[in-house]
Amino acid sequence: MPNDRNPNGGQTDSNDVILVVDDHPVVFAGIRLLIEETRATVIHNAQSFSEAFRLCRLRRPAIVIVDLAMGAGALAGLSFIRRLRRYDESVPILVLSMYDDPRIAHEALKVGADGYVVKDASNDEIAISLETVREGLPYVSRVLASDLAFLRNRQPKSLDLEALSPRERFILSLLAEGKSYAQIADNLALSYKAVAHICNRLKPKLGVQSLQELVHFAVQHFPVTPNVARPTAKGSKKTG
Repeated sequence: MPNDRNPNGGQTDSNDVILVVDDHPVVFAGIRLLIEETRATVIHNAQSFSEAFRLCRLRRPAIVIVDLAMGAGALAGLSFIRRLRRYDESVPILVLSMYDDPRIAHEALKVGADGYVVKDASNDEIAISLETVREGLPYVSRVLASDLAFLRNRQPKSLDLEALSPRERFILSLLAEGKSYAQIADNLALSYKAVAHICNRLKPKLGVQSLQELVHFAVQHFPVTPNVARPTAKGSKKTG
């Protein structure tokens, strides 16, 4: 059940509703106290992304504060932000995350977040980020701002994804869905080593250095599985 709190009692409209998507009770309690110091509002807490999406449709919050991990890794949070942004293009989304990696912040902003602040930021900075994003302006945690600017400047200005083979595009789409090498190998009837080799070959081609960066690239460019035929395994015969 969501945790609601209105310090002044009575009814509130959607402009008074804040949704906090975080499955750590202590973190939620701290955020709630911080918010209540500056405004009278109703605060909902969703402890899963499915519950968060349901509350967004039901309550129409004035702002959504999202923890990316929620016990499932950053990809789950990025997928939630992308889904919520498709449903509602205007709701302000602030990521409050344990991740201080500028690459993750970059992906969160790419898929639709309006702001990104790390959880160990000061209360003053978290309060400022909340008000800034709620007013429709972007905000990035101070410790990430310079690194994020550098990362944006080194992003390739253009990339011809059609130059990739159908198999490479399909593997990237599966990586974007959170599939492991083993799962991809099973899906394509390949060996684990073959999938790892293809991914290692993709890294320099796409300008990334690690598997994490490759997954981030896949999430950015292949948000859903493309409507392409599954690549045929070598040696197989077509029928029909």
